[in-house]
Amino acid sequence: MPILLSSNRPADRFYRGGARLAAFRGEASTPEREPEDWVGSTTTVAGETETGLTRLPGGALLRAAVAADPVAWLGADHVRRWGADVRLLVKLLDAGQRLPVHAHPHDDFAAAHLGLAHGKAEAWYILAGGTVHVGLTADVDAGELRELVERQDTAGLLDLLHEIEVAPGDVVWVPPGELHAIGAGVLLLELQQPEDLSILLEWEGFALDGAADGHLGLGFDLALEAVNRRARSTDGIAELVRTAPARGSVFPAEADRYFRLERVPVHGPDLLGEGFAIVVVTEGSVTLSGSHTPIGSTLLVSAADGAIQVDGKGEVLVARPPAP
Repeated sequence: MPILLSSNRPADRFYRGGARLAAFRGEASTPEREPEDWVGSTTTVAGETETGLTRLPGGALLRAAVAADPVAWLGADHVRRWGADVRLLVKLLDAGQRLPVHAHPHDDFAAAHLGLAHGKAEAWYILAGGTVHVGLTADVDAGELRELVERQDTAGLLDLLHEIEVAPGDVVWVPPGELHAIGAGVLLLELQQPEDLSILLEWEGFALDGAADGHLGLGFDLALEAVNRRARSTDGIAELVRTAPARGSVFPAEADRYFRLERVPVHGPDLLGEGFAIVVVTEGSVTLSGSHTPIGSTLLVSAADGAIQVDGKGEVLVARPPAP
């Protein structure tokens, strides 16, 4: 049976948010620095040993359960290719303030310089709209970018990026290295590779020491080499930001090597395909395997659960690792 997950909100994050997330989940309001719900997580917050990890009913860590029986959780094909690596982190994120301009490294950079199995590609499904900043409007020189960081020139950094209004049902694909920032008021579902890795180009007004922690311990000269400094045309931005189709896979094909997200409208009985998944109810009221799941519910599905019966009237989003 799918497992109904309670909230898993790391405390004291560096930016404000959480009220819209609590409302979506149908829960009481939260402290102002709990803007993220790490859903079905086997990943820790950077520098922490357990913070960020999901606990199953009964208290066991999901990460330990997957390690103990990866085939049951992830499926034989997945395990043959990747072992017990889930290869997915899902978050609900409520930007109570604009997030800083930042980027994430590619797999090759993370392996070569950080000794990690993954970089951090990510993509968003917008639940409550607003403004996002993503992709350069013009090529930028390495020296110019470094100078903007040294000066903490917030206006200059934002001016480098396309500013785009997004609405519920839009999706944003953020390839590794792409500069981006989420605007205040946006609530989204984020799929990403399972690492907590950010190269921060600004930090004024945020609860962090970006000069010390914004470069992944590499120094900014090296860390900024992971940033894409090539412009995105209007057509190029249209490849990153678009309205999701009404049904089926919602992210560009380029994202499929990292993770997958399916949009499933529910109008009576249907089946969700088998395999490890995180399911989020985004509209209406539905049942999964006969259990009532109102809007805002998050559920964990193992490969051993097989195909999942869904019924009712509403919509669910189904997040999965890449296909093996």
